[in-house]
Amino acid sequence: MSENTGWANALRQAFSRGIAMPQATDAPATAAPAGNDLRRAIADARAGQVEAQKVVAAAYLRGQGVPQNPSEGVRWLEAAARAGDTEAQTRLATVLFRGLAAPQGAGAFGTTSVAADPVAARALARQAAEDGKDDAQALLGYLLSSGEGGERDYVEAAHWYGRAAAAGNPQAALGLGIIRLLGLDGATDSHAAAALITKAAEAGVPTAIYVLGTLHEAGVPPIKPDEGKALSLYRQAAEAGVRAAKARLGLALLNGWGTAPDPMNGETWLRRAALDGDVEAAALVGDLQCSDQHGAPNLLEAAGWFQMAAEGGHRHAAWKLGLMYLAGRGVPADADSAMRWLEQAAEAGDRMALMDFSQAASESLAAVRVMPVVLRRLRELAEAGDPVAAFNLAVCLHRGDGVPPDRQEARRWLLAAAPHVVNAAYWLGRTMMDGSFGPVDQEAALPWVRRAADEGMPDAVALLADMTLKGQGIAPDPAAALVLFRQAAAAGHAGAAFACGALLGGGHDLPEDRAQAQDFFRQAAEAGHSQAQMMLGRYLLRGVAGVTDLPGARIWLQRAAGEGLGDAAALLPELEAAERAAPIGEAGALRA
Repeated sequence: MSENTGWANALRQAFSRGIAMPQATDAPATAAPAGNDLRRAIADARAGQVEAQKVVAAAYLRGQGVPQNPSEGVRWLEAAARAGDTEAQTRLATVLFRGLAAPQGAGAFGTTSVAADPVAARALARQAAEDGKDDAQALLGYLLSSGEGGERDYVEAAHWYGRAAAAGNPQAALGLGIIRLLGLDGATDSHAAAALITKAAEAGVPTAIYVLGTLHEAGVPPIKPDEGKALSLYRQAAEAGVRAAKARLGLALLNGWGTAPDPMNGETWLRRAALDGDVEAAALVGDLQCSDQHGAPNLLEAAGWFQMAAEGGHRHAAWKLGLMYLAGRGVPADADSAMRWLEQAAEAGDRMALMDFSQAASESLAAVRVMPVVLRRLRELAEAGDPVAAFNLAVCLHRGDGVPPDRQEARRWLLAAAPHVVNAAYWLGRTMMDGSFGPVDQEAALPWVRRAADEGMPDAVALLADMTLKGQGIAPDPAAALVLFRQAAAAGHAGAAFACGALLGGGHDLPEDRAQAQDFFRQAAEAGHSQAQMMLGRYLLRGVAGVTDLPGARIWLQRAAGEGLGDAAALLPELEAAERAAPIGEAGALRA
């Protein structure tokens, strides 16, 4: 059985929080009497009668016959526990482990809360457990396995769970079953684990029903995979209030495990789990609200769920919320909020959030404050061998984002990242071409640019085409350059489209094709390339490709001139003369 399977990790995480906590009330099982009977019980309790002390404790803890008063109830439980009563010791241990809040709206007369004291709880549970009380043995097993009140000790926890399970305690059977399932005490036995967990589930323990569902979902030997059975068990546990089961049921219904997908009910259960505090479920609901699978996305609601999850420590939700604030999607654009959530996700180890955080920080007025945090985390990851972090560290150091530029260290990290990260290979080649790291070295740049181009990066393809055209680090080859420029243009690179137009327009030892040239100029012009706008305007003004279009020429020449292109402005008088000379009604597209 693999240590890395999803169900094993989920159970391990749940068990670390005490998944097998014995079910116990806040008061002894003894019923609290009323009226004269309660007055007699109080008198007997004061006289030292243990059973009466437990009765009075129950009355104060439950507020039956007297005002609810947790501290007074604990006082009487302590009296009975000191007398050696194992039931009182067990109940007191449970109360002290959890603590009790004063009742809502309590007055000022003694209705104080009881602070949690897991150390005292463990001592009391041990005392009762050693005297053979199975509820105390189960509670002690839980405290030992969760590390509450002292050291975590799975071996001793298994011992006490085993004794309680042998006495028929279903919560203890669940606790021991999980220890055996995950081999937490060094003895993995999935068959024994399945039997113990099944026994606890058959006894009606809601958490055991949920765990049994995970075994059916994963097919843990001897149980065979059965998503339909898992869904049924998750439903039982969810209806009994188990938060994790609500989340799993929601996911099962969304995906249609053993039945047709039921998105509406699936999302309903995920929402219930999220409102109970399940951060993963909250993040999933946020994802669903961003999707258009079942209607229009609701980004405002998505942001609310992501915030709920992020506040609970969900790093991926914090990343998504940060991006929403950065882009103003579903929430008002707010750089400070974006930085806060991206920083939280980055500090929690989300690599993508760290990269987005570094980009956002470099563009923010808060760069001086936050960039040291970014650089420290990037450096830690880079030194641990993360090539993406090494690349982003190099970019920050090269640009001087929040720190003085350090080109030599930037080069070091680019060299480390370039064999593994396409962007890093392109950056390294480009900086070798522009001399950022010292003398220009076209031959050294070529293999890095080629590597990025071979991966299909449009900027790299366009740069390789330019180097091929100009003979930089390679023999000049206009035909090969045109092939590369076409490739980059097809990927939407405006500069490459302009270059295709220029090469096909004539004068580059290539066959002319001015109709194609005009098409490429138009592609680049529509993408905002000012020189292409000027060339397209000139082609349309003079009919270079066989068609004159004076209104079109005016549009593109004016756009280029508006971008400050003097050559475009110089063509406007020629355009005006052509417009004056054109017959009325014939200033549109004309064949040359």
